[in-house]
Amino acid sequence: MAQQSDLALLQDPVAEELLISQQLARLAYAWTDGTPRVVPIWFHWDGRVVTLGTPVRAPKLRALASNPNVGLTIDDSTSWPYKALLLRGQASVEMLDDVSPEYAASARRYFGETQGDAWVSQLRGQPMARISIEPTWVRVLDFVTRFPSALSA
Repeated sequence: MAQQSDLALLQDPVAEELLISQQLARLAYAWTDGTPRVVPIWFHWDGRVVTLGTPVRAPKLRALASNPNVGLTIDDSTSWPYKALLLRGQASVEMLDDVSPEYAASARRYFGETQGDAWVSQLRGQPMARISIEPTWVRVLDFVTRFPSALSA
């Protein structure tokens, strides 16, 4: 079993399940005054990078420009045993002239093909920011064999 913090945990069945799930991610970052912020957000995983889409006027973009260090959590706490994937990395932001392919893919995953395509079609032609996070640290909690450190022996 890979050690907590090891990137090999991205191939763990719990991580793989959460990375293709319809659970929202929670993006944690530091605001420009240093105070913490957490926002729920759709995500797309390509096997290497977590990609988020957001409007170009989203306040988080200003904060990420100042401090790109982020945390990202994807969890399923709907039934026991709970599962959680915790990631850390640095966010890079790219301004686009249109909806990113990753955002379109996440819309289809969350809404289904027809409703996802309808959602994206109303956004077409509008600029979007693509936030990419390549994980540098990973932790998996399954509450069966892997627990939060405060509960681990």
